[in-house]
Amino acid sequence: PGDAAVRGIRALLGLADDAPLSGIAGVRIGTTVATNALLERRGGRTCLAVTQGFEDALRIGYQARPRLFDLDIRLPEPLYERVIGIDERVGADGTVVRPLDEARAAADFAAARAAGCEGVAIVLMHGWRFTAHEARLGELARAAGFDQVSVSHEVAPLIKLIGRGDTTVVDAYLSPVLRRYVQGVTAELGDVPLLFMQSNGGLTSAASFRGKDAVLSGPAGGIVGMARTGAAAGLDRLIGFDMGGTSTDVSHFAGTFERTDETIVAGVRLRAPMLAINTVAAGGGSICRFDGERLRVGPESAGAVPGPAAYGRGGPLTVTDCNVLLGRLDPAYFPALFGADGRQPLDVAAVRVRFDALSTDTGLMPVALAEGFLAIAVEHMARAIRQISVAKGHDVSDGYVLACFGGAGGQHACRVAAALGMARVMVHPLAGVLSAYGIGAADVRTVARASVVAGEELAALVARLEARARSDLAAQGVALAGVAIEARAGVRYAGTDTALDVEFGDDLRAAFETQHRARFGFVADGDIEVATLTVEAIGTTHGQSAAVVVPTGPPLRLGEGAAGPVWDRAMLPAGWRADGPAVIVDASGTTVVETGWRLEVDDLGNLMLSPEDRALTSSSPRRRGPTVTETATLGPRLREDDGEKGGGDPVRLELFANRFMGIAEEMGLALQTTAYSVNIKERLDFSCALFDAAGQLIANAPHMPVHLGSMGDSIRAVIAGAGILHRGDVWMLNAPFNGGTHLPD
Repeated sequence: PGDAAVRGIRALLGLADDAPLSGIAGVRIGTTVATNALLERRGGRTCLAVTQGFEDALRIGYQARPRLFDLDIRLPEPLYERVIGIDERVGADGTVVRPLDEARAAADFAAARAAGCEGVAIVLMHGWRFTAHEARLGELARAAGFDQVSVSHEVAPLIKLIGRGDTTVVDAYLSPVLRRYVQGVTAELGDVPLLFMQSNGGLTSAASFRGKDAVLSGPAGGIVGMARTGAAAGLDRLIGFDMGGTSTDVSHFAGTFERTDETIVAGVRLRAPMLAINTVAAGGGSICRFDGERLRVGPESAGAVPGPAAYGRGGPLTVTDCNVLLGRLDPAYFPALFGADGRQPLDVAAVRVRFDALSTDTGLMPVALAEGFLAIAVEHMARAIRQISVAKGHDVSDGYVLACFGGAGGQHACRVAAALGMARVMVHPLAGVLSAYGIGAADVRTVARASVVAGEELAALVARLEARARSDLAAQGVALAGVAIEARAGVRYAGTDTALDVEFGDDLRAAFETQHRARFGFVADGDIEVATLTVEAIGTTHGQSAAVVVPTGPPLRLGEGAAGPVWDRAMLPAGWRADGPAVIVDASGTTVVETGWRLEVDDLGNLMLSPEDRALTSSSPRRRGPTVTETATLGPRLREDDGEKGGGDPVRLELFANRFMGIAEEMGLALQTTAYSVNIKERLDFSCALFDAAGQLIANAPHMPVHLGSMGDSIRAVIAGAGILHRGDVWMLNAPFNGGTHLPD
């Protein structure tokens, strides 16, 4: 009964369930309540009020088709169950084209409330700028008895009906669920101050916690924790690597929190500032299988039940089982929590049986199979990191540190770093619970945003946004004397849709072009424009993170495992060093020090890992990561017969397929984000693929099939006409006899 977090607090304080809570300075919570409600479609019953004639606009959305090759297209069900067409219309210049019919709107609101809707999302054409009609509708909805009224110019005051509307609907859908949860926790805590973690990386008061800001409440804490622990260790350029059981979250930090303006969660678009987190379906529970030609890892997960084969509940082979077979996870250092009765050790025998069966199917040795699966999982995770770093112009091999956290991250950190050419890995003593650590160290933050109208005075708009942000902080009881203000501008080339986030200052063009060249490799001569302005007010809350005690005594060696000597992390003193292979175990995770890597414990108790040929300094020269072939041939030979290695190797096939697919996808992202054409940037009417020197298809991203069917003809026509292609060559072709499909272009 009651909230699990509050019960945990009572247990820690030794209080009975009915004893009053006292002596607590404050409670901070990161919650997945909103995320789960969105994933499971368990939000509040919601109706949408939108300008008449646009009732289907959010259902239609953009013309992007993210799963082109599905024969049975299934669109996500809308979050709203009822639509009210509002008889009104305001023009783009503010002219009232059609006055608001208040009587009809009031009657429609009353009918929706009587039908059981508890929340309403109000979204009108041009309502982000001309707010009178939306504000009046909000009053009418409250008068009709709605508990939750979300108005678009308050929730997401940004141009573009679809993104603004979707965000407003999400807020109306999730806020009732969130409010009930917050009220329940508040009732149990009494007068204890309560703050919640937001998706943007800042805390907010319980009264200000909204559905649209809660979707990444939990993962955001991990990024804050990474930034704070990295800063304490003197590091300011970090790649977050948070690997759990089902998925891996990766993030980029270079002195400031990197946020994204538009995110898709559970098939729903959100335009709200969120920390930029890329999630890939590769975790400890990712299922490993053979499809007849290639080894596959994920995206399916074994979950907690039945879990991996090693859990002894009949589960499939997973990444965790690969580590068990290779001795990287040793049952001797795990609690006996497995099996049907939940009291058995990890089941190594079940793992071996499944690997033996797969060995018969593939002709690969069990150990080589396990190594191959790990190499593929590592490539999945490295590809996700490239998408949030290299694809955005950040060279991770130049001074970046892989900050590893989550329960499974330490098992794979060295291999992921090597695949990316990174020379340092940091594992904090509380890596397994770093999200909680980050929530404890976070500040109260509030963000004010606005779209910029052509000709608008930027400095005046920044001043208004700053006043709004300060007012929001003051309403939460934050002393304004110590508030820090950060202003940023979303800048783009006029006519394009992708704005790059730069610090607001005197020379916006220089800052924009520096970032544009790093991300896309070029700059243009065209005009630039400021699309959005964002002002963030940060109030330091002097939050306390858990203190880490670094032992001073001798290290404790627990034994010798298949993957090297096993050490107790709790007994490793500062300055202690070891060369791989070695395994470090603690209460919340296992860290594997690979052969060729060196470990040193710093003064804060962090495990700092680097290749043995590198000093532990951020100024060291760059080191090349292993090639795909090198990664694929880790460990023992792949087959009993060495001569069997070759192009048909299922490990190497999958590795190359993933690497080439990643290249094609990055090509598509660059094309979409720099395009002027609405057909390309919104409808995604383009294709990108990789071909060999003879014009044969190697890999294509999931783009338009009609292009992919004819692109090979086009490529071969160019090769025939051009002879040798040189770096920097650009060819244009639209001849229908040579595969051209976009004749008007």
